[in-house]
Amino acid sequence: MQLKVNEKRYNDYGNWLRKRFPFRVQKVMLDAGFTCPNRDGTKGWDGCIFCDNRAFNPSYCDPGKSIRQQLADGKAFFGRKYPDMRYLAYFQAFSNTYADVETLRRRYEEALAVEDVVGIVVGTRPDCVSDAVLDYLERLSRQVFVIVEYGVEGVNDHTLRAIHRGHDFACSRKAIELTAARGIFTGGHVILGLPGEDARESLRQATVVGALPLHVLKIHHLQVLRGTRLAGMYEKEPFPVYSVDGYIALLAEYISRLPASMLLERFVNVSPPKMVVAPGWGVKSSEFLRRLEEYMESHGLWQGKLAGVSWEGAFSSPGRK
Repeated sequence: MQLKVNEKRYNDYGNWLRKRFPFRVQKVMLDAGFTCPNRDGTKGWDGCIFCDNRAFNPSYCDPGKSIRQQLADGKAFFGRKYPDMRYLAYFQAFSNTYADVETLRRRYEEALAVEDVVGIVVGTRPDCVSDAVLDYLERLSRQVFVIVEYGVEGVNDHTLRAIHRGHDFACSRKAIELTAARGIFTGGHVILGLPGEDARESLRQATVVGALPLHVLKIHHLQVLRGTRLAGMYEKEPFPVYSVDGYIALLAEYISRLPASMLLERFVNVSPPKMVVAPGWGVKSSEFLRRLEEYMESHGLWQGKLAGVSWEGAFSSPGRK
């Protein structure tokens, strides 16, 4: 493979976004007061065993504030550095399609009415969309930039039951296929290193995820966060988690098995250090990306190189501790 100067070895979502818009764009996270069927008693009360929304909500993201006020605070936070910035309203906390269409319309359109907001990103679960919701999102996507981002997390039903996800992989596949078929920009999120899953299972996952009609994918390593059920399990009987080098080795192989057309947005989850039980890497995102690029270059890997190639026996399990 012959790369151009400064070209990355994966299809970077950030680069794509810079080409998609004629101005700099920044996501502003929102908590619009939604809940989740895994928290309101429909499917459970405590959420998935790994979940704590505080790990990724910035200080301005507060459901006690209106959506308009959260966006104003987020714009003030980012606008100091780039006064000409435009924004995507990121409905991120919990399940942001888990309501009737009229409620969704009011909240999304409140965000879109804010000056310099040029689109929305809607994070949700695959069991929280209906035909009526998708009909509305399809209409909206013809007017403004819309991404619907599904928490897939894994493709192994045994693992999904173990983490108390509350749905199976068939549910994820159906939601993604229905959304993409309507012409809506469709994203997914997966976690590598879930309890009971080794490198072979992760690479099998890559081939399954690569076959989905996803436009963009987020990947990150498993983090054990204080106060979660996963932390209780880990403290009682520690299970293997990836070292940074082990995760980079796995991630490089994973990326090489994804289709070259799939945009990749994120590879690590950066939570406040005081919340993290394990693994404690202490590596900044920029440093991680540099090391990933160097690993892929030194091992002759790039996104799409091994797409469609059997994962069986292709990779011995990298370092976990």
